[in-house]
Amino acid sequence: MRDRLNLTLPVEMIGQINELSERKKISRSAIVEAAVASFLSPDAADRREAAFTRRMDRLSRQAQRIERDLGVTADTLALFVRFWLTITPPLPSDAQAAAQVKGRERFEGFVETLGKRLQKGQSFLREIPDDVAPDLRNDQAMQK
Repeated sequence: MRDRLNLTLPVEMIGQINELSERKKISRSAIVEAAVASFLSPDAADRREAAFTRRMDRLSRQAQRIERDLGVTADTLALFVRFWLTITPPLPSDAQAAAQVKGRERFEGFVETLGKRLQKGQSFLREIPDDVAPDLRNDQAMQK
């Protein structure tokens, strides 16, 4: 059963409806009916909400990975600095120039190796299993 509904629309919109009707060879009533049905359909809102939820979940996982990677990086650097400061004896002043030259050579080698790993897509953080990071955070909290 159908019921008649009279409505007023902006002239531009009626022009668009007329154009679509001629192009698709369907009635203006069918176009308006489809548009109203789409507007009233709860499925569209549900799909949008589900898509939004999936995106938020993905962003949450990405943020957790970034937090984990940052924690691993900070802990790695802190452990290295502590180790280096603990085992490196102070140099006599006459040996400092030679040590600086050797240090520059080593740093250039480090940067070159790092560049090669990054070009290949290799990452030290990817070599660390996901279940290690919570242990690192617990260890860090216990040390404070």
